[in-house]
Amino acid sequence: MLESRLIAILKKNRKAFNQTLSSSFFSKPQTGSSSSLSRVSNESPFLNPSRYFHSKSTNSPPASISPRNPVIYNGFTSFLKYHKGFQPSLRKFSTAAVAATVCKENKEGLKFLVTAGPHAQKAIGIWLFVSAAWVFSMVVLGGVTRLTRSGLSMTDWKFTGSLPPLSEEDWLIEFEKYKQSPEFKRINKGMHLDDFKFIYWMEYAHRMWGRALGIMFVLPFGYFLRKGYITPQLGVRLSGLVALGAGQGLIGWWMVKSGLEEPISEYSEPRVSPYRLAAHLTSAFVIYCGLFWTALSVVMPEPPTESVAWVNGAAKVKRLAIPISVLVGITAISGAFVAGNDAGRAFNTFPKMGDTWIPDDIFRMKPLIRNFFENTATVQFDHRLLASATLVSIGGLWWATKKLDIHPAVRSLIGSTLGMAALQVTLGISTLLSYVPVSLGSAHQAGALTLLTLMILLNHTVRRPSLSLLKSLPSVART
Repeated sequence: MLESRLIAILKKNRKAFNQTLSSSFFSKPQTGSSSSLSRVSNESPFLNPSRYFHSKSTNSPPASISPRNPVIYNGFTSFLKYHKGFQPSLRKFSTAAVAATVCKENKEGLKFLVTAGPHAQKAIGIWLFVSAAWVFSMVVLGGVTRLTRSGLSMTDWKFTGSLPPLSEEDWLIEFEKYKQSPEFKRINKGMHLDDFKFIYWMEYAHRMWGRALGIMFVLPFGYFLRKGYITPQLGVRLSGLVALGAGQGLIGWWMVKSGLEEPISEYSEPRVSPYRLAAHLTSAFVIYCGLFWTALSVVMPEPPTESVAWVNGAAKVKRLAIPISVLVGITAISGAFVAGNDAGRAFNTFPKMGDTWIPDDIFRMKPLIRNFFENTATVQFDHRLLASATLVSIGGLWWATKKLDIHPAVRSLIGSTLGMAALQVTLGISTLLSYVPVSLGSAHQAGALTLLTLMILLNHTVRRPSLSLLKSLPSVART
């Protein structure tokens, strides 16, 4: 419509229009002028060249014109076509020039991790989210394996994996290997073959599930690289995650191997080293966080924001969310020391630990640092304190942000995080009072990773937008 009217005007009086337009484009505006042409040149997108050209050069391509806006794009090119003064620049002006300008703006502001458009972005995002969910299931399955005391049932390890026993004779051979382990001699001396098959299958499933994850991750990774969908930045990040995944298998065997060694004391139960268990769990958490953050970055290159006020509010939330996220991670890792020392079955009362608030032997080990990682009473006491501090901190975050001007998605996410923190504390207390059943213990471990997931999502949502987006935002959001 606008284009048709403009063409009609040009055809009607081209010469007069050229003279008037030239004076309005290239002469300085008169102060206090209220002519109709001045108003038009300031209001109309076609007659205001400052909206399309850089101040340094009038031959630069338009910065805000895109083929996605056909009315503006076609109207502008038609205008140039009918104006003789702009014909030389019109020959150089093309869709490629516009695309180059857009790419330049994206390079200066927002940096995409995927290069082949929305279809590739969606495919890679789904692949990364599925991979993260797979790691989540690996953590839960690992918790079940530990709680069922199945982790020491396989006494050897091969990087490529091995077939399970397929005959009764194979099962007897594996059972004989297990009978040589300290766990069988001290705890499971009366175990039958059928019971051994159960714990063997649990550990075997955990190992094979991890190897299947490696295949499921590496094959699509190679495909996307071959297609050219992945930028160098994303490629380096994903290669690091592949290396961590391979190392995770080695850490897992290093952990299991510690449980196959004879305990120092004849009265000690054979179990894996709490330090190695914590390293194994920490590595799994790092891989999960890396996958989940990368998946979010692929599908959501910009944080949700509609105004500068919301950006400023998100920055205040971020200053609080980062240290709380660290606290959530430390609390989760302290749970590995509780499990490694079997401290969950030591004091099954709450809020007191036995008959006292603080056990008497909380600092009995020498050197003092050993108490925090090996003393059963201290390990559980520390985990309780960290869990309470986590709940209070997230509650404080919710309270501190009640009156902040922030995006509704951020506010909703903070409320969800607080609810999950309360649920996680409830699961922890229930697990403790019930002497750590498999169902509640697994749910508590899954709850820790869920809470960490929400904190990752919160930190990703409140990150600072790109400079190009920030410049285009109004000061206050429209309501």
